[in-house]
Formats: sequence, C-alpha cells, structure tokens
Amino acid sequence: MISHSKKIAAELSISEKQVTATLALLDEGATVPFISRYRKEVTGTLDEVQVAEIRDRAQQLRDLDKRREAILKSLTDMGKLTPELEKQINEAETMVLLEDIYLPYRPKRKTRATTAREKGLQPLAELLLEQRKADLQTEAATFIDAEKGVNSIEEALAGARDIIAETISENAEVRTRVRELFVEKGTFQSRVVEGKEQEGIKYKDYFDWTEPVKSAPSHRILAMRRGEKEEILWLDIKPVEEEAIAVLEDSFVKASNPSADQVKQAIADGYKRLLKPSMETEVRLLTKKKADEEAIRVFAENARQLLLSAPLGQKRVMAIDPGFRTGCKLVCLDEQGKLLENTAIYPHTGAGQAREAEKTVQHLFQKYNIEAIAIGNGTAGRETELFVRNLNLPGVTIVMVNESGASIYSASDVAREEFPDKDITVRGAVSIGRRLMDPLAELVKIDPKSIGVGQYQHDVDQNKLQTSLDDTVMSCVNAVGVELNTASKQILAYVSGLGPQLAQNIVDYRDQNGAFKQRSQLKKVPRLGDKAFEQAAGFLRIHHAENPLDSSAVHPERYSLLEQIAKDMKCTVKDLMGDATLRRSIPLQKYTSETVGLPTLNDIMAELAKPGRDPREQFEAFSFTDGVNAIGDLKVGMKLPGIVTNITAFGAFVDIGVHQDGLVHLSQITNRFIKDPNEVLKVHQKVEVTVTEVDVNRKRIALSMKENDKSSPAERRSDDRRPAANKPAFNNKRQEQAPETDIAIKLAALKNKFK
Repeated sequence: MISHSKKIAAELSISEKQVTATLALLDEGATVPFISRYRKEVTGTLDEVQVAEIRDRAQQLRDLDKRREAILKSLTDMGKLTPELEKQINEAETMVLLEDIYLPYRPKRKTRATTAREKGLQPLAELLLEQRKADLQTEAATFIDAEKGVNSIEEALAGARDIIAETISENAEVRTRVRELFVEKGTFQSRVVEGKEQEGIKYKDYFDWTEPVKSAPSHRILAMRRGEKEEILWLDIKPVEEEAIAVLEDSFVKASNPSADQVKQAIADGYKRLLKPSMETEVRLLTKKKADEEAIRVFAENARQLLLSAPLGQKRVMAIDPGFRTGCKLVCLDEQGKLLENTAIYPHTGAGQAREAEKTVQHLFQKYNIEAIAIGNGTAGRETELFVRNLNLPGVTIVMVNESGASIYSASDVAREEFPDKDITVRGAVSIGRRLMDPLAELVKIDPKSIGVGQYQHDVDQNKLQTSLDDTVMSCVNAVGVELNTASKQILAYVSGLGPQLAQNIVDYRDQNGAFKQRSQLKKVPRLGDKAFEQAAGFLRIHHAENPLDSSAVHPERYSLLEQIAKDMKCTVKDLMGDATLRRSIPLQKYTSETVGLPTLNDIMAELAKPGRDPREQFEAFSFTDGVNAIGDLKVGMKLPGIVTNITAFGAFVDIGVHQDGLVHLSQITNRFIKDPNEVLKVHQKVEVTVTEVDVNRKRIALSMKENDKSSPAERRSDDRRPAANKPAFNNKRQEQAPETDIAIKLAALKNKFK
C-alpha cells in the first residue's frame, strides 16, 4: 500500500514532506489555525484550507485502515482468507471497493441462494456457469432429492439460478461497472404523489421532473429528497436497464446453449431483484453525500462571511427588538456591550402611546449619549425604523440588523447566565445591539446552524455540518484575534488550543485577579499548560499591555528574536513598531534559522506595521428605500438597495426591506457567465437590485442585478463563448440554467468518489 502521506501529497499536488510534517503537528495536538499561522517553515507555507484537507483526508484513510483490519480479522476467523483475497483487500483504495470485496463473505440473513446451497445445488450452479455443452435435463435430474426439498428438474434449475444471481450481484468487478453506469447515465425522476398537489405547492417544480444523476446540483437533490421525506414526491433513480443487463451478460455469458440461457435468466433475475435495488441505494447515498458536501461548503462560506461582517465597534448603542401589539423592547448598552437600562415602548398602538414612545427614546438617547441605534429586521422592523428616523436625533447612526438566531440566543443557557433576571425579549434586544457592535463576538454564542444562512442545513449530515461550522468559527475567531480582558467565555472557547473548560478557567481567573497585564500570566490559569499556551497565545490580545507585542499577533515564542533585532538596530521594539523606515532597513535574511524563515519574519514585520489590526472591513451605514416596507409595495422595474443575506448554489437572497428576501438567480447576478455566486457576492454585501417578478401569494420576489452590472463588454461577450455544457439546459417541463456542480462525477476519478 502507498503511504498515507504519499497518497495525500499526490491528491493535493503538494510534497510528501509537507504532508508528513503537517500530520506530525496535527498528531501532536496542534490546531489548523496555529499550524497555518505560526508553522509556515515546517509545512512549506500551507494555508488553512490545505492543512484542513490533509487532516480530513488522513482521517478518511485511517478509517479505511480500521475497516480493512476488521475485515481481515473476520475472514481469518471464518477460515476464508486466502493470499489472493488478502492482496485484493490490502490494495483496495476506497471503502466501497473494500465492501464489495467482502460482500460475498459477509454473514447475511437467509437468502434464496443460501437455501439453494443447503439443498446441495451449488455444483449445478457451477456447471451452468461453465456453459459447456451438456444434456441439461440429465444433469439437473441428478440433483432431485425429495428429502432436501428438490422435487423436480425445474426446482433444481431454479435453485441453481438463485445461486448464480447472488454470485453475480456480489461480484466486485460487476458492481463497479454497473455502479459507473448508474452514475454516468442514470436519471433522477420525481413526480407528485396523487392528491398532494395543493399541500406540496412549494415542490411544484418537481411534480414531473427528470434530470441526469451526474449533473444534478446539490440544492435540487436535497429539495427532491425533502419532498420525498414529506411524502409529497415520489423519487426514483432510473438507470439504462438494457445497458446494465448487457454489462452483466458481457461478463458472464460465454456461449450459446441451454446452460447459457439459464445464466441469462439468472442475470435478469439477479439484476432486478438484487443488483438494481442495491445500486439505487448506493447512488442515493453517494449523491446525498456529494449534495451534503456542497451544501455544507456553501453554508460554511456564508457563515464565514457573516461572522466577518464589519463591526460598528465600541459605541454606545440603543437596540430595539420591534413589535406591533406587544410593543418594542428597548435596551441601552455601553461601549463594552454592558446593559445599562431596558424598557418597552409602543409606537404602533395609538397616537398617545406613540408620543410616550418618542419621549422615552429622546430621553434615553440624551441620558446615555447614544451614538447608534440598532433595530431588528423582524416584524414591525421597517415601521420602527421609520418611527426612529422621524425623531431626527442628531449625529446618530440608525441600522437595521439581521436578527436571525436572536431568539435562539435569548432562550439559551448562555443568555440565562448573562441575564438571569431579564426575560427573553430583553435578552433578544441586547443580542441585536451587540450584533451591530461586533457580529463575531455575538454570533459565537449561538449554534452556527441558527444564524440564518445556508441551504437545506437541516437535511444534511449534521455531524459533518457541525464539524465544518466549528472549523469555520474557529478560523474566523483566530483570524480576527480575541481581546483577553473583555472576551466572553464563548468566544474564548474557539481560540486555538483552548476549548470550553479552559475558556471558563480564564474568565474565572480574570474575575478573581483582575485584568491580565501580560500574556505570560496565562500560564497561571489552572490547567492551562505549555501546549495550550503555545497554541493560544498568539491569537489573544491585551490592549495597552506592558509589552506592546502583547497587543499584536506576534507569538511570544518570537519575542526574544524581536528583542535581538531591536538591540542590533540600536532601538526598542516599540521603535520598530512605530517606524516603517527602520523596519525596512532590517536585514531579515540575517535572522533566518532552521525554525524561523522569511515567511515568518515577513509576517512579523507586517504585524509590527499594524499591531492587532482587525482584518474586517470598515463599517458603513445602510438604509432601505423609504415607502417600500411590504411585499405589496413592490412593483416590477423598481430599483432598490439591498443586503445579501444568504448565498446558495443557485443564486443569492437579498433583503430589500419588505420582510421577505428576494432571489437573484445565478443567471441574473451579472452580465458575464459565472459558475458560483461567490465569485461576485458575499453575505452582508450591499447591492442594488431591480424587481423583475412579484408573487404575493407564494411570497416570492425575483430580482436582477444585471442592469446594475458594471462588467466590461469583453466580460459580457465571454458569456457567449462559454462551453455548451454550461449553457441553459432544457428539461421536459421547464427551462433552467444548469450550473456546474461538484455532483458531476467523472468516471476517470470514480474510485476517489466512493470513500
């Protein structure tokens, strides 16, 4: 067998040395962010994505090895392991092939074939498979045995055919060829369950739908599967049956005689009864896995963009969770997000209460020197925004905030712990305000699956989704850095090397001993040992620390190196941080060693230029169009500002301020051809859209960005030269753009698809 490092290196087009070094670091407990940031010389400057790919692929290969060992042990215990079989098992490179090899030997329930073998018909089956000229009736008659339950020639032949059918259906080579056929030429076919037309109107597009397996995109596979689960749709996978039978006959029919005819009958029966159902199940699982991977990728990328949304920063904020009859919950927060005061106002329940609401807002605005007002975008959001804007409060920024997940937070243990004496509506308003100040710090307090991005997140593999989202959150948290003296335990838990328990220990230590003055104090935190310190320290910041490097991303393990550089340059480290000319004069090559190379030294110089710089974009205020507050206010042709709230494989959803996001289909994002909306858009991006269709009854809004696209004529012309496979494809019922997706499975790489 090829070593794991060599195999992974070939698959990822990197060197085996890089893979081996990365795996060693991972096995020692190093995290992906730490390795990609602080061990560039060891890995050859692999980035986070590459390190994570190495980690995940290595785990797949190790799981394969465990299964291989279990199968070898099982075959040994059964006394069926031969040198040839052992060689096949050791050379199997995928889980599917491994299971195919093991299938004939796997203990199984009683089948028609096992019953036939018990009746002594195995020799007859072998005779038929040989397909030599013989008197079939005479040969079969010798197997008649009333005591064994074989009472006629036909019963003997039927039992032999059952054995042949199972033998063929369990043949590893046959299964591979038929599987390829199902994947390459099979089709999804969905139709509505009779009588469910009205109940399942949201699945109308799939009431009579046919699509090739190999090109079906993730979102449609998951939509059809959900419709099937809700008993609205029938969903089948249809192969080209004649070709499948031909594959089997090509492999097993060797002559033209009565024995060969018996084999043909066995093939037809085995395909229909055994192989076809098995392959349909496998292809369902395969396409579901690929669809899950794509949906999880989209969700993770959306979550990353949302988590890294521009923060308003440390401002005094008034936050309002809007409502009509039940009123609006209002809170005031200081620069650190601490709750100063909370109350309720009723601006939408009558003139008298509206005047009282005005007085309350104006009073609290002045009392706490409010600098920004955050308003949730839920029910009554636009009406509440209009109410606040009409107050003409001086010098204040008014922002609509996406409140997805705020209700999840408000009912959580985290919220109860923070505000044990406040009801969930107050907690929700606090979350809205803090989300404006620092989206990352607030959103880490809720399950990433609840933050309102992605597609079909409840239909995909939940363990894989959770792993991917945890990776994403950890990546974002460590990319931004965490202020050690103000961070919540929730965000500290995502810092490289920490986790929930050490995060709690840090908070407890901070509460008992006061603010950290230097990073080295972390070693005094209970159970935070040298390894955890190594992994975490570079991602933790202490603003206004005694050592200025403690406010930067420079790792403490490089402090002595910087002090030596400063000494050689006859200055202080602080001088290096403040003088670009001085930094440029440093002969970096002089300070390289086996553990510190130019990549690390260049990172350090960049960090000294902007110590602790937040990599997120600067905050920009945004407002929706006045007078457009509900879907009924929309007219085709309107041009409106909006904010991208979600990106899927088929397009992007945009909030235009009417309580119902509109869809910009992939084909309407830009005048040039794109395969992925992420090429042009990101979550929370501000865009201008044109309304192209409004369906009030179905609450669907179609939008376009084409008229506002600034791409060049050359870019637009390139759309006309795109490959035919990427041009709009016709279905038997409707026309729709057929985007390229990861579900397209190339036969040449089939073995890598079945893991």
